[in-house]
Order: sequence, then C-alpha cells, then structure tokens
Amino acid sequence: MRATAIAHPNIALVKYWGKVDLTRNLPAVGSISITLDTLATTTRVDFDSGADSDQLFLDGDRASAERTSRVRVCLDLFRRFRPDLPAAVVESENSFPTAAGLASSASGFAALVTAVNAALESPLGADRLVEIARRCSGSSPRSLCGGFVELALVGDSTTVRSILDRRDWPLDVVIAVTSKAAKTVGSTDGMELTRTTSPFYHAWVTRSPGDLEAARTAIAAGDFEALAAVAEASCLAMHAAAMAARPGLVYWNGATVEGLHRVRELRGGGTPVFFTIDAGPQLKAVCEPGATDRVAAALAEIPGVVEVIRCGLGDGAMVVEA
Repeated sequence: MRATAIAHPNIALVKYWGKVDLTRNLPAVGSISITLDTLATTTRVDFDSGADSDQLFLDGDRASAERTSRVRVCLDLFRRFRPDLPAAVVESENSFPTAAGLASSASGFAALVTAVNAALESPLGADRLVEIARRCSGSSPRSLCGGFVELALVGDSTTVRSILDRRDWPLDVVIAVTSKAAKTVGSTDGMELTRTTSPFYHAWVTRSPGDLEAARTAIAAGDFEALAAVAEASCLAMHAAAMAARPGLVYWNGATVEGLHRVRELRGGGTPVFFTIDAGPQLKAVCEPGATDRVAAALAEIPGVVEVIRCGLGDGAMVVEA
C-alpha cells in the first residue's frame, strides 16, 4: 500500500477569500484558476512502513508538528471510509518555496490525496476526493484538474472541473518572487480576520458571481483583454478587503507594488499581460507566449525581485508510481 503522485500549484484568476464553514473548510465564494506546469509537489505515501504513527517529511526533513497534524487530518478523512488504514510515512518535496504565497498547500494536498487514493485497494470516487482535498486546503481541489479550472459551490458542498484544456488557450505565467520567507499570517487566519472585521467583506462576496460569469465568458471566447480586466479587479478587491481588516493585512512588499505598476505599463504599451497576486508577496504576470521574454526581463529588473520563474499551463494531479 504505497504510491507516489505529483501535483502542480494553481493560481486563482477569480479569487476566493473567506469561508462559510470553518469546520468543513467550505469557501464563501467560487473561484476560477489556472494550473501551472513548472512548479510541482511530489508526494510518496507508504502504509507498509510499520510506523507507529503518521509521519511527514518535507523536502527531506521531518516536518513540524503543525504540518504533520494537517497531514494526519487528511489521512483521518480517508480512515472514515477505511478504518483499518495503518499509520503512514509521507514524504513530500516542493520544487519551489513552501508557504510563501505560491500555493504550496494546494499542490501539496492535491498530491497527497491522489497518492493516498492510489495506494488504497478500493479507491474512493472523485466527489469524495474533492471533499477531502477541500477540507485540507480550500484551493487544493483546483490542483486536481488541469488548464482552466472552476471550483463551484453546490448547496453545502463544492464541485471542481476543468472548463478549458490548457492546449486550447496556451498562456504563460511569469512569477516575480519577491521573498522566499513564509508569510506571517496564513491564508485561513487572514480570511477569518477579513470576514469578521473588514467593512468590505460583504461587498467582496456579493460581487463574486458577476466576476465568475465574466471570467467564464472571457475564457470561452479566448478574450485576453476581458480576462485581464476581471482577474485584476478580483485580485485588487480581495486585497482591498484584507487591507481593510483590523488589523489590516498587507501581504505585499515594495517589489510587489512595483511589479504591479510594471505590468500595467507593459499592457499600456501593447504587451498582452495582466497581474494577479495571492495571499503573499509574489506577483504573477499572465501573458501570451509571445510576450513571455519581454515580461520576464521587465520584472527581473525590479529591485527586490529575487527570482523570476516561467511557467506554462499544466495538467492536473496524477499518479507517477503505484
């Protein structure tokens, strides 16, 4: 009972920020994302190790008690369906900084649930996998799918599906890494602080359905300008709500802001590119493939940008060894 799976982080174009049910980790709004190809989490799960308790090794080192606890929660969700499941040794490696605003929790738990399911003698169905992944990380179900992905609210649950294959609209993403340190306020805590204290939170939730519809329409038509407009608006609205919390949440640094202005300057000059920023300081510039070199060079010149990473659109989580 062992298997290895790989998953890629996803970048939300229409954001989700806030939960309606903390216990079930149920998001307050739907979201639309793109799955990346260059960054990856590879996770191996071994239920035959003879371990006395669940163990997690992250990037070669024994993980903290907090991270191990989150993995144990995920494994215990599988044990609801397989009570006889023994303790597991989980080894996970990220090809990019962990907990730094690059969606490592999304790819991490997508890889974990995919590997665990492959190791089971009787795998669970897709709906249960989505539920387990979402309970562990709200954005993780999106990394189960490739290309353009929508996570939708259906009653008191969620569904996830690819709404456009990556080959049908190949875009590139240039990531300006402005810090490799873990963020001081995690996404879950930041969302709850925003929900309970930000005067802009209700407006954020109310505008979400319109943003989702606009993004669906833009993606179906391959309309870059329309997608740029809604993605940047969703990004800024999310961060505005977070900044208005008490105390205010400012995930950006100076290089993040300069990168935002640089992307707008590029688009104003005719370069097909737009920005989005998750809960962290890293700026993601989404562009048409012919503009990638130009965008990467412009972002690399910004003081405070420590690394520039180029990505295309990638596939969903998959088993690589079972």
